[in-house]
Amino acid sequence: MNPLIGRKAEVKKLQSYLKSQKSEFIAVYGRRRVGKTFLIRKTYENRFAFQLTGMANVNIQQQLSLFHVALQKYASNLSIPWEPKPAENWFKAFQQLSELIEKNPTPGKKILFLDELPWLDTRNSKFIPSLEHFWNSWASARDDIILVVCGSAASWMLKHLIKSRGGLHNRITDRIKLEPFTLKETETFLHQKNAIYNRHQTLLLFMAFGGIPYYLEYVDRELSVMQNINNLCFHTDAPFRLEYEILYASLFNKHERHVKVIEALSKKGKGLSRGEIIQKTKLSNGGGLSQILKELEESNFIRYYKTFGKKQNDGLYQLVDMYSLFYLRFIKNADRDDRELWLNTLETPSFFSWSGYAFEMVCLHHINQIKKALGILGIQTSVSTWQSNKAQIDLVIDRKDQVINLCEMKFSINEFKIDKKYSDNLRNKIADFREETNTKKALFLTMITTYGLAQNKYSGMVRNSLDMDILFD
Repeated sequence: MNPLIGRKAEVKKLQSYLKSQKSEFIAVYGRRRVGKTFLIRKTYENRFAFQLTGMANVNIQQQLSLFHVALQKYASNLSIPWEPKPAENWFKAFQQLSELIEKNPTPGKKILFLDELPWLDTRNSKFIPSLEHFWNSWASARDDIILVVCGSAASWMLKHLIKSRGGLHNRITDRIKLEPFTLKETETFLHQKNAIYNRHQTLLLFMAFGGIPYYLEYVDRELSVMQNINNLCFHTDAPFRLEYEILYASLFNKHERHVKVIEALSKKGKGLSRGEIIQKTKLSNGGGLSQILKELEESNFIRYYKTFGKKQNDGLYQLVDMYSLFYLRFIKNADRDDRELWLNTLETPSFFSWSGYAFEMVCLHHINQIKKALGILGIQTSVSTWQSNKAQIDLVIDRKDQVINLCEMKFSINEFKIDKKYSDNLRNKIADFREETNTKKALFLTMITTYGLAQNKYSGMVRNSLDMDILFD
């Protein structure tokens, strides 16, 4: 099995429970393809007493048959004679599991791993009440159980486990939300595959697919990044042509509503208010929409951010999932007969429009790296955006030390050059910001570019110049 990339905090948490003095119930969740199962198997090195993976689109009898086969494997590993019939319901199935564990003479923690948990909860199966009873009446009373559950279906995981108000309320020992890779982790992952690209190429790959390990597995190291994107997205049988619909359908109940929100947000780069989302999607205002937005946010597809100088409730929702942005911009309406569409798009206005916006999104995924490069990780900060009738600043870092960084993010294939027109634009933007916000703080113009800033008579107005290397920290 390949070595684990990153995930240090998550591994430390999972390993710490091996020394716990009580039983532990751990829920691992995150968007599809982000590497949840790999993390758990790699951390515990497949030393599971019992392991079961749910199956999609099958009935309760088939799920119980899978459970029975897993029990038989467990009994075989223990060299224990065990031949009961398959359980007729989940209550009995978990009872069989507890009886088998009680026959295990081995000291130490018994790790139970239930993968794709939402698939086990078929209609009218009473899976959740049975799991609750197993944990509350038996497992939690012991000190040697580690129950790890995992699932991609965000709506199910949030409702029944993470934010449960039923029998599992406050029973979860830890909730581990697995995030996509950072640029640095993406670079390390590609190097592990012997796919050695420079940072500009790695950045472009991230701009198209984000830090999703499963997507990165498809990269062919013998091809350039642009050839990979073209083949994976625009050939007739390209795997990422179909991924979009599968992605949302696998994560959310009634996913069509989630897709409506995503596609509405994709049409306005800076994002939409809740009211604007309602207007554009025709979804009703209420708890249902709140749940959709929360599920999309928890799954890292969108972010909610505030605008500088306004109340928290006046914020905007913005689409930040790199693959969804790329799909809706280029793949969705692509001519299926144009097998070289992406290669033909390079260095066109459409490409530069996308790359500029996508680079901004990459920067927003790496706020901590930007703060570290500015030397302000130890300073209390507030991150927002700002917009007026005249101008917009996509990243505002308001610092406790009486400084505000006004960040401009620019993608280019060489050093970025500030000309007179852009210099005038920047000066006017800074002046408008000070006037409209009435701030007394010092304003530091900060440029974040791919290859840094070309030095000329206009570059002196920039207080901090950062290049893409700092995003790989």
